Amino acid sequence: MTNDPELLTWRRPGPTPGERRADAGIAVGLLALAIGSLVLGRAFGMYGEAGGAAPLPLAVGVLAAVTLPLAWRRRYPSVVAVVAAVAFVAVGEIPVAEATVSNIALFMAIYTIGAWEPDRRRATVVRLTIVAVMFVWLLTSFFRASTADLGLEDAAGFGAMTPVAALMLQQTMVNVLYFAGAYWFGNHAWNAARQRAVGEARTQELQRERARLSQQAITIERLRIARELHDAVAHHVSLMGVQAAAARALLAHDTRAAETQIEALEDSSRGAVAELYNLLGTLRDDEAVDPDSAPGIDDLDDLVAESRTAGLAIDVQRIGEPQPLPPLVSLNLYRITQESLTNVLKHAGTGATVSVRLRHHDGSVELEVADDGAGRPTRATGAGLGLLGMHERVKALAGTLVAQPRLAGGFLVRATVPLPAATTPPPAATPTSVPTLESTR
Repeated sequence: MTNDPELLTWRRPGPTPGERRADAGIAVGLLALAIGSLVLGRAFGMYGEAGGAAPLPLAVGVLAAVTLPLAWRRRYPSVVAVVAAVAFVAVGEIPVAEATVSNIALFMAIYTIGAWEPDRRRATVVRLTIVAVMFVWLLTSFFRASTADLGLEDAAGFGAMTPVAALMLQQTMVNVLYFAGAYWFGNHAWNAARQRAVGEARTQELQRERARLSQQAITIERLRIARELHDAVAHHVSLMGVQAAAARALLAHDTRAAETQIEALEDSSRGAVAELYNLLGTLRDDEAVDPDSAPGIDDLDDLVAESRTAGLAIDVQRIGEPQPLPPLVSLNLYRITQESLTNVLKHAGTGATVSVRLRHHDGSVELEVADDGAGRPTRATGAGLGLLGMHERVKALAGTLVAQPRLAGGFLVRATVPLPAATTPPPAATPTSVPTLESTR
């Protein structure tokens, strides 16, 4: 069960060793002050010259019962307050020629219940009981004072109020303020401690959340790097495998064709190394990466030409009015095309026919890569990270992705990405303009 300061079941943590030592020092110090006050009270005859005060050893023992329990006030606040209250009544009844320090000790005891008692119901009951007992004792004292000679015969009084009545009213006001103050300050200390606990809990929660967000950011960055490595390198490596196999097959009977495949293999290896260096450079550089240095949809023809050397028949169509694309959109569409062509090589094989269509709509752009599955497939296997990477790229752009087999055979990948309003081209100058269609074989 957690000690949540937001709940009513919260319990204030116990005192620290330093606070316990402080309580012990306070208790001993109050006892010393009480003894000094006792000696002074006896010296000026606090209870008359007849020696009406209690004997010195008894008086010191009663004062010790009022003050010394305060050494355990934060650990056992209710018990200490009850002991101090009983001893305080004894101080007045014996009587002991000391009234200042004993009042301070009782005030601290009642205050400590409100500030440290973990059971709030018990804290309320014990304090109200002590206050009730004290007021009953006060009324009893008033009754005895009304029949005793207090030496107030020469006092003038105030209107119809007798001197004794004025004294009783004044003592009642003092006691009300005394006990109300002890009660209120104790509750205030408890609430302040609870607010501090709430602040500390929220601070710890924010620290945990910050650590969790940092870990998530690291994980997201690792996934992004892995996705970039997969898309950038897998395409070239797959091409290199196909080109190497084609060169080996042609070497025996068509040397010139084999040399062409080897040259294409060299180009693919250089492209792979160049993309690796580019990616590693962005990881080492703390500054922002220049978007123009990353590949984009404008490099689509080079990507298609490279794939054609591996034996794919690719048809490229750009449909609609071309519009500038944000760098991230351009990069992701390029990577999706690259991964789609790589998958065609893996699963459909060389000789497959592929159609690549880039459609520019008002406010969106659509990329479609479809193959007929009629090639010579290899036994290439994958971990399924390519399609996952496509979904992540499109999701990051708030777009949609369709990746599924075609009924007529082959596979279809269609990515639709919305574009910011700022990138949408202005309306055409004349209503007779029509979309352009460019086809490359």
